[in-house]
Parts: sequence; structure tokens; C-alpha cells
Amino acid sequence: MKNTPEKIAKWIRYQILVSTTEAGSGHPTTSLSATDLMSVLFFDGFFKFFIDNPKHANNDRLIFSKGHGSPLYYALWSATGAFEKSELLTLRKLGSRLEGHPTSAFPYTEAATGSLGQGLSIGFGIALSGKYLDKLPYKTYVLLGDGEMAEGQVWEAAELAAKYKLDNLIAICDINRLGQSGPTIHEWDVASYENKFTSFGWNTIVIDGHNFEEIKQAYTKALENNDKPTAILAKTKKGKGVSFIEDKPGWHGKPLSKDELPKALEELGEIIDVIDSKLATPNDTKPQNLPVQTDENYEINRSKPLATRKAYGIGLVALGKKNNNVVALDAETRNSTFSESFMKAFPDRFFEMYIAEQNMVGAAIGLSTRNKIPFVSTFAAFLTRAFDQIRMSQYSHANIKICGSHCGVSIGEDGSSQMGLEDISMIASVLDSVILYPSDATATVKLVEEAANHTGLVYIRTTRKDSNHLYPDTENFPIGGSKTLKTSSNDQVTVIGAGVTLHETLKAYELLQKDTISIRVIDLYSVKPIDIETLEKAHAETNAIITVEDHYPHGGMGSAVNDALSSVKNRKPLYQMSVSKLPKSGTPDELLAFEEIDASAIAKKVKEVITCV
Repeated sequence: MKNTPEKIAKWIRYQILVSTTEAGSGHPTTSLSATDLMSVLFFDGFFKFFIDNPKHANNDRLIFSKGHGSPLYYALWSATGAFEKSELLTLRKLGSRLEGHPTSAFPYTEAATGSLGQGLSIGFGIALSGKYLDKLPYKTYVLLGDGEMAEGQVWEAAELAAKYKLDNLIAICDINRLGQSGPTIHEWDVASYENKFTSFGWNTIVIDGHNFEEIKQAYTKALENNDKPTAILAKTKKGKGVSFIEDKPGWHGKPLSKDELPKALEELGEIIDVIDSKLATPNDTKPQNLPVQTDENYEINRSKPLATRKAYGIGLVALGKKNNNVVALDAETRNSTFSESFMKAFPDRFFEMYIAEQNMVGAAIGLSTRNKIPFVSTFAAFLTRAFDQIRMSQYSHANIKICGSHCGVSIGEDGSSQMGLEDISMIASVLDSVILYPSDATATVKLVEEAANHTGLVYIRTTRKDSNHLYPDTENFPIGGSKTLKTSSNDQVTVIGAGVTLHETLKAYELLQKDTISIRVIDLYSVKPIDIETLEKAHAETNAIITVEDHYPHGGMGSAVNDALSSVKNRKPLYQMSVSKLPKSGTPDELLAFEEIDASAIAKKVKEVITCV
């Protein structure tokens, strides 16, 4: 007898209840509300997927934006035969692939979720790739909870999905009325959600989320291509199938006790084993192969200073010629970050994300799941509002690159709201992140390529101010390295800078030479990972170390150097010069002087240190 979605839904409800009770924690009620929606999607021929090849390019994709519905998520895949149902009993246990919210430890997870409101952006990025880059017919489904639809990021994604006419993106909204601590903002007023999605340019389909025929009809209609994304708005009941928890407050994130479980299972009735319920399979279609340009040359005009933000655009274009998987996204700052250079060279691989940084980072995560290498660009100061998305990217092992321009007080007159002064600290806190801080055009171009060749999160810090050329085209900049620009056997103090402060340090070097004071100058272009060997050598051979940075004191370059030298015996003094006053508008030179991180202040500090050591 054929396993129908109704029978499979009952089996899945059984597994949800048993696995969460065994775990002693989890979210059974929010899983039960969406069970019927997901059972029809998976087992009525709509979701097309090669179960033995989860990375196949033309598989449909599924994002559980409501990541706490993971008991449902895992039970769905178990029903397909993807893994033994006995593994469901390891839910939330140490060492299990079945974590409390989906992560990449589970091979069918597209991207880690659980910080609510992010899934639609990830799905948006996946759908962008399918429609515009790979040109594949797969569909991207995103399950959202009604509670998370209060997050602004959801509507950032909704607006952009309509702008890009993503008819391959389908949002399934589980409107079960109850949130964690009480009712959601609209409760069962489904019309309010319909009005929102419609106003953003989506198709909307309102259904009873427990009526299997309505669910089937909704998916059928959603698959009709008309250049619009579709939102299926399903009225459901939290805890559906178990009378004493159905639509009852106080049950969010609470499993049934072992005494309550038998009563609930009795209500489900007879359970038929549905393991190996087959998914429909897609066509074995491959992504299109974009041509790679043979001209990999780039030119840097060395006749005048050049800002690293401008060199970033040069490097991005050079990289784009070599690698057709490189794509660029910008938050409507492309003429300042110079990602517009890439847009002009490769318009089909550039996506304008407008002033919606959270969605932009989420979209980049989605693109990276489709083997693209997204470079995200905006002012460093504006990345702070997307930090949660950056934080979550590590749990997806996302291969994304971020360029933050307009760093520090050296941007000048625009004032403090535009100055990225927390960015190094922010990105450094993400496990295994890489932070690159080039000081001239050559270093920037080379580090853009290094970023692309590194798998994982890479942050490139660029500045607005034009800077002198320091390095020839033949110079290499491996991640984890540094450059010692001035050194002698008479060095008394080591001064470490990067970006604008490296140029100020070189000016200070000339000032100090007039007083026959010799200092070692290091360009710390790789802030994380850091060149410990060079730092230890400088520590051994000079009497003190001074770090100079256009960044707030905590968590910046000075902190990185201090951490790197923390285990060195007989520690010598380490002094930190950084932005320690609340910044204001002014010229770049005025502000560097105001914050006491210009050449004059550095030379003065060196002389003070020499008298103390």
C-alpha cells in the first residue's frame, strides 16, 4: 500500500514526540504545526531531490528558517531513508549530527538556522544563483514561523526577491498563532500577512495548513512561473495532533514528560512504518559554464597615491577574470567601495542589495551554498547591523568575503556615524575568521585574490584616504604574514601599523631618523591569523613594541599583538595607540592628530618609551 502524506505525517508526529521526550528538551509543538505542510511538500511529488547526492546542482533546496522546528526537519529526512530512524533518538545529545537547531553537521542542511528571521535571505541567495547564475530550474523552499516575521530582515528579503523576480522562491509561512512567551503580533489574522507580502510584490496563497488537499493545491499553484515569488500562508495549530497541548500557551520549547508521552501517542492512533518513502527526483541538469576571460592583467597607476578602496575594485575585476564563481554584492555604496568596477566588468555577476545589509550577508551565505564566492561590500560602520548574520555564517561554514570600507577617523568630514571603528573586534570574535588590512594598492589587489583562495569568512579592511605605493607588483602577501619595512641592528622600538597608520609610522620613522633614533616598522597586513614569528623576533630584538591603529582600543590590532605575545617569557613593554576619544568631523589629518595616532604623536610616543625602557 502506498505511503500517503497523511500516513507519513502521522509517523513524523510520532518521531517528533518520541525524540524530544528522549532528549528532554526541544520544540515539539512548533514542529507539529508544520508537519502536514512539510509532509505534502516532500511526499506528494513536489520536492525533487537526489537523496544519495545532497550536493547535486539541480536538487530543490529547503531552508528551515524556524530552526527550532528541527525535530520535524530530521524526521522528514529520516522518512526518506536518508538515515536510520534510530538516530532520531540522539537528538540534541553531545556528538549527534542532530543538533538543537540545524547546522552543517547534518549533511542535508543548506545553512545553519536558529537565529530567527535569516532563512528567507539565505533562500533568496540560493534562488538568485539558480535563476541568474547557474540557470537551473530547481526551486527554493523556506519554512518560516509567524513569530520571526516580525524581524525586519524578512521584509528586506521579501522586497529584493520581488525586485529580482524570483519565481523559483517559495516561502511557506507556518502561522500557528503562538510564539515563545505569548501570542504573535498578528495571531491568526492571516490577512495581515497576506497584505504585507502582496504589497512587496509576491503572489500569496492562503490555506488551512492541516487540510491536505488545500496544501497540495497551494504547491501546485506556487510552481506556476510568473516572475513573482510566492508565499503560502498557512493557518495552523501549534501542537497539532495532541489535544492537551494543541493551541495551548506555555508549551514552546517544552517536551512531553515520559508520563505524558503515552497519552499523546495514543491520540495519534496506529503508526505505519514509512521509512524509504521516496522523493521525486529532478532532471540531471548541470549548471551553465560561464566563460573565463584570458586577460588577467590589471594596471595600477603609480604616478599618484591611490586609496585601498579603489584598489579593491581593481583587484575584484582581476579576480573576476580568473574565476567565474566570483560574484559581488553591495549595499548601494558601490561608487564608494568601488565594487562598481566589478559591476561594469561583469554585470551578470553583480547584485545590488540596496541599503539592507542583513539581507545582503544572508544572501551571500545562500550564494556560497551554491559554490559561488560572494564578495560583500559596504561601509565598515554599517556591517555592525549585520553582525548576527556574520556570526551565524560560521555555523554554515560559509565561504564568504566581506570588504568594509571607510574605516577609522581618517575618513574625515563625514563624521563619527560613518567611521568603522569596531569592525576588527567584531570580525575577530568569529571563530576561524580571517582579517586582512592592506596598506597600499598592490597589497589590496593581492589580498583580494588571497581571500578568494581561502575557504571561509575573510574580512578585508579598506580606507577612504589615498595612500602612497609601498610595494612592487611582484610582492606576495600570504594570509598570516606581515612585512618588515624598516629594520636595522640599532632598532630601539618596534612600531606596528596597518592601513593609514602604517603610512603615519613611516613618516614618524623619517622624523626620528633626524634625531638618530632607529625604529623597526612592521606592516601587519594580516591581523588574523597573525605573524607570531615576526612579532616574537621583534620582541627579542627591540626594547618595546608600539601598535598604532585607526580603531577603538578593545579587540583591535593592539589586542591581537598582545594576545600573540602572551606566552613570551620576560615580556617587554607593549604600548597601544588607538582611537581613544569620541571622534568628530574634521579633515583626515586633523582627526589623526586629534586622536594622537599621526606621525607626530607616534614620534613623540617613541621618545617617551625610550626614556622608560
